[in-house]
Amino acid sequence: MRRDVEFLSDGLKCKGWFYVPDDIKEGQKVPVIVMAHGFSAVKEMFLSNYADRFIASGMAVLVFDYRFLGESEGEPRGQVLPHTQLDDYRNAITWVSEQPEIDENHIGVWGTSYSGGHVLHVAAFDRRIKAAVAQVPNICGWRSVLKHQGEDALHMVLGMVNADRAARYHNPAINYFPVVAPEGQPAVLGTPDAYDFFLRFGEEIKSTWINQVTIESLEKMIESNPADAIEIISPTPLLIVAAENDSLIPIDVVREAFTRAGEPKKLVAISCGHFDVYDIEPYHSQAVGAADQWFRDHLQSF
Repeated sequence: MRRDVEFLSDGLKCKGWFYVPDDIKEGQKVPVIVMAHGFSAVKEMFLSNYADRFIASGMAVLVFDYRFLGESEGEPRGQVLPHTQLDDYRNAITWVSEQPEIDENHIGVWGTSYSGGHVLHVAAFDRRIKAAVAQVPNICGWRSVLKHQGEDALHMVLGMVNADRAARYHNPAINYFPVVAPEGQPAVLGTPDAYDFFLRFGEEIKSTWINQVTIESLEKMIESNPADAIEIISPTPLLIVAAENDSLIPIDVVREAFTRAGEPKKLVAISCGHFDVYDIEPYHSQAVGAADQWFRDHLQSF
């Protein structure tokens, strides 16, 4: 059973889907998983593939779009700032914990890519969270750009964001940059598999996803370091699902961060690329299966 919902985050409406198991009894309260997508992405991009699995295991799910993205409110569109998205996660947790079907003591969070990094941060500081899953998570924006695009590309990006900051100081106009582009053209996620993933949705989501973000978003992405506090997630159980052949998040960076996390923790490394975990088999089944088992073990076994 899924219904469209909305909740307030700093005065703006975040839109989402709220799933409750069909067989829930009157007065029964169930665990819940709060979910959001990666950099600029919207809930229609395969998040139902995960929610359906969690629902089948008897857990409720809240899937939402961040402010400035998808069906949610906020201007300028395409503004992707970590601190606002972290607030959205925590406001989503507050809203869902007040729903009559939900056991507020059994809340989990799931995030992927950029939001996988958000999960690492919010799980460290919000003790309402009782289990966390970070799928192909952003670990450190600077190191990711340097690893996969090189020092020259990093300096080019830094020059662009500094020029944009100077322009915004004198003029409030918003400047944009593509999220993805054909190979050889500049984009935030400048890999062929990123282009294929976003563009294959076409007409299905063009009303909710736009292929641009503010240059300020790019500036904040490079500065992001969500695994900085990974040591203090413990004792909250943490699962990291990584891709061995990730085009965006270096697997060695993920492994290094994982070593700093405390118990209980688990790393599942799948032999696939960054975007294969969403809908390509057998990789999607491996990713969602690991997450489902983690939540069943740590949310349903209290």
